[in-house]
Order: sequence, then structure tokens, then C-alpha cells
Amino acid sequence: MIRVEFSSGRFRFACLILVLLACLAGPADADTTKTVIDNGGQAVNIVKPFIRIISLYSAHTENLCSLGAAAQLVGIDGSDELPPAAAGIPKFSYREDPEKFLAAAPDLVLVRPMIERSAPEFVGKLRRAGITVVSLQPNTVEDMFAYWRSLALLTGREPQAEEMIKSFTARLTRVQNSLKAVDPARRPKVYFESIHGKMKTFAPESIGAYVLEQAGGINLAADAEQVRETNIAAYGKERLLSRGEEIDIYLAQQGRMNPVDLDTIRKEPGFQAIKAVREDKIFLIEEALVSRPTLRILDGIEQLNRIFFPPKVKG
Repeated sequence: MIRVEFSSGRFRFACLILVLLACLAGPADADTTKTVIDNGGQAVNIVKPFIRIISLYSAHTENLCSLGAAAQLVGIDGSDELPPAAAGIPKFSYREDPEKFLAAAPDLVLVRPMIERSAPEFVGKLRRAGITVVSLQPNTVEDMFAYWRSLALLTGREPQAEEMIKSFTARLTRVQNSLKAVDPARRPKVYFESIHGKMKTFAPESIGAYVLEQAGGINLAADAEQVRETNIAAYGKERLLSRGEEIDIYLAQQGRMNPVDLDTIRKEPGFQAIKAVREDKIFLIEEALVSRPTLRILDGIEQLNRIFFPPKVKG
């Protein structure tokens, strides 16, 4: 049995189990059962790939398309921008009657923990009808690679997942190599807003914080307190303003989670205490590039790298 754990703190243990099992089992068997353990601790045994999948999270959809599994999708969440490969696929929502899902006859419905928490009756009805429901969402980049591998196991796309990881690592290495020539004293101190109205930032171990740091910035809110097991962290306005003179760049994600604009940030009462606001060093970055566990976070890293270290103008 090949077992992939998907959960912070359990991933290293799962890798050890994987190695031990490989040593004990000897040559691979054509009938080897593969197991994915999702965020809720549910073990899903995979005898053969799932071929009729409804994805209720845009990151699942995007990653399945990157894995080459778009043809296995029979339904998707239509609330966000979708890759071209997903065009024309019927739209579904967990807020709809489960009967619509049953009529589509999926063999797998992919959700994330937020849906399991907010719609347990919906999830329960699908499972009672015999449909496999798997809840996945990584909170760290280490988890992200395990997450891609879990999607690959569910869809029979293991080699493609390894190619995604290889491509990710190669592009990231190019950015890291460019930072070797940067004086550490030039690295900007950055406050990265995740939700403006609640004065929240990104959790220190989140994908958003990872993007910021890999781009060469220093996370001013590295001491923020994570909210539950999410990418979000509480910071608070008073605490933020108390460190205003340290902030070289004020960064905010922009999208459905944080529908903010530059004027909202500039005109926020008290924000003139923030050096970056006074100097108009406020930047917005698309939410999908910094908070969703897809290959596009590389675009986010490269975009922030150019913001932090703008190319010198010749002439």
C-alpha cells in the first residue's frame, strides 16, 4: 500500500512509512492499493483512478488541469477565474441541493475544510449516497507538494505531479539565485495584508508568507497569531500602527477575500503613521497568485521580487 498523508505534522511521518513499506514490500505489485488521507483524517483507498470528479475549490480545479486531468472533471465551482481547460464544464455549488450532484453521478467530490465545517449535512448526504468526498487544502508549501501528490493519486497522474514539483523548484531556484547578489540590508520590511476590514495578515507558515519571503522581502508580521488552521493570522490595527515606521512596503492581496483598493488603504484612519503609506509604497497583488496552492504562486513570487527590487533604469 502506498500511503500519502495530507496534513501538517503528519507528512514527515507518512514519508517514513512510505520508505519502510517500500523496503518491506519488495517489487511493486500491479494490484497495489494506494491511500490518501485527507484533512479530516479520512483514509481513501484508491483501487483505480477516479474519472467523474466534481471540484468545489478553484485550486483543485486549476491543479487538476495542470496535471492533465481536465477530462475527468464533470463539474466545477464556478465562482472564480478558471483555466481554459475547464471552460464549458458544468458549474456546481455546495449551497445547491445535493440531488443535483447525485444526478451528475460523480465518483469523487473534492472539497476543502471550510466546506466540511460549514455544510456537514451536504457532505454527509453525498457520502451516504456512496460518493467519495475528499477534503484537501494545504497551509504550507511542504503541504502543497503532498497535496499535488494526493490529487495525482486520486486521478492516476503521479508522474505529472512530480513534473509540477520539478518545474516549481526550478523556477524558484532562479529567483533564489538572483537574491544572492542582494545586500541583506536592502531587503524591504513588508506588511502583507490578507483581510483589510479585519486587519489580518498571513500566518507565518502560510503560502502567502512563503511567497513574500521567497521574493526577498522580510515579513514584518512574522509574529502574527494564526487563526485556527488557516492561512490567515490576526494582527490588529493598534499593533500594526505601532510598527508603522518599520514598514518599507505595504502589500495587500486583492480579490474575493479582500476586495480592497489603493485609496481604501491610503484613507484608512491612522494609516499616515505607516511609512510605506506616506511614501505611497502600497502595492496590490492578485489573490490567486499568493494564497492558492497552485503553480501560479511562482508568478506571485516573481511579481513581488520585481516590486521589492525594481530593475534599474538605464540611461
